[in-house]
Amino acid sequence: MFRAINILSLMLVSHFALATPLVVPYTERAPSIDGLDNDPQWQAAAWRPMDQLMVGSMPDATDFSGEYRLLWNEKALYLQAKIQDDVLFDSHANPLTQYWDDDALEIFIDEDASGGDHQYNYNAFAYHVALDNQAIDIGPDQKPHAYNSHIQSRWQRQNDGEYYLIWEVAITLYGDDYQDGADNQPVSLTPGKIIGFMLAYCDNDGSAEREHFVGSQAITPVNGDKNRGWIDASVFGKIQLKKP
Repeated sequence: MFRAINILSLMLVSHFALATPLVVPYTERAPSIDGLDNDPQWQAAAWRPMDQLMVGSMPDATDFSGEYRLLWNEKALYLQAKIQDDVLFDSHANPLTQYWDDDALEIFIDEDASGGDHQYNYNAFAYHVALDNQAIDIGPDQKPHAYNSHIQSRWQRQNDGEYYLIWEVAITLYGDDYQDGADNQPVSLTPGKIIGFMLAYCDNDGSAEREHFVGSQAITPVNGDKNRGWIDASVFGKIQLKKP
């Protein structure tokens, strides 16, 4: 059993190390984080699907479907997601309580693309961005914390014959030397930089727990479990920053 687990771990690390990064285009001017798809900068970025099931059953497209695109400059990584979700649900007033069971956009970031364990450390982050735009992850003390200084978020409903959300986020990146309560300096992004990245959506239509968890990355299950992103950054995809 020990040997089998080690072989599986090596396969996951190997896949992570060899995966071809998705190219992210540069924008000199940051897009407005306002939940409106009206910034011309976004036209340079390709839409990518969110169609990989990690928890629950695969929802019908009218229940949930999603796609996203990315831009970058020296200050931040910029994300725009188009989300169709027929029920927006957030049952917990405390943003630190069962935040994974409310509707949320989950952004996985491994600043140096090193992969590996990040369950209770800052080797990588798994930001659960809630409907109130607060970003929650687990700290080294094994308790949830708000990392709202890392994430600027805004979504708005749109309607062009069907209702959907445009959700826009500016993500400030921090390295694995991040410490709670310290004077942490964000990482300045540079051309050619490779970052571990994955995007997912927690979808709950009114239950005690989320019914669906769908993301951008195919994950090899461990003992039948695909919900590995909050533990192991090796299951993230990779992006590479490109500048003309």
